[in-house]
Amino acid sequence: MAETTVVHLLRHGEVHNPEGVLYGRLPDYHLSETGHLMAETVAKAVADRDIVRLYSSPLERAQETAAPLAGKLGLDIVTDERLIEAGNVLEGRKIARLMRSPGNFRHFWHPGRPSWGEPYVQVVARMRAMVDSARAEVRGHEAVLVSHQLPIWMIRMAAEGRRLWHDPRRRQCALASLTTFTFEGDRLVSVGYSEPAAALVKGGPTVPGA
Repeated sequence: MAETTVVHLLRHGEVHNPEGVLYGRLPDYHLSETGHLMAETVAKAVADRDIVRLYSSPLERAQETAAPLAGKLGLDIVTDERLIEAGNVLEGRKIARLMRSPGNFRHFWHPGRPSWGEPYVQVVARMRAMVDSARAEVRGHEAVLVSHQLPIWMIRMAAEGRRLWHDPRRRQCALASLTTFTFEGDRLVSVGYSEPAAALVKGGPTVPGA
């Protein structure tokens, strides 16, 4: 019988961003107080699982989300660039003004690629490589990969055989949520989703670059 391996993709918690900036890969965007509570809540929710490896995007918000889990499980955080947020030429700008500024229109000509940032197929390729690497490392056990909304949503869409072009407002990938891939041997048998910190998530639109 094939052994079961589980890879959890954990989105980081809420970020302190009072200016409403599309922060993308910019440095110095840290978890808010609520974000830290989200990270602690997720760590408690999965602490009893058979997690033997913990990987994270290099960005501060992901590292800070991984920290409580590392403490609970006694694991080191392995930083991997493949988990980083998608590149976006609009980062650093106010989210509320993105669609109202004529200067940004030239970046929206091909939403299916997308023309404003890292191609979806490229995001899928690096995330798939990361999931495969983690699965090989923890075969028969579980791993957590802390990443960002778009990369997690892209690999889920690809795994489920769905088109990559999508409405960002319809992503099922809330703050501090878990998207869980379960494998039997090398075969993906299920994709699950859960929100351990749902009670802490504020209502509002989903935005890219988060």
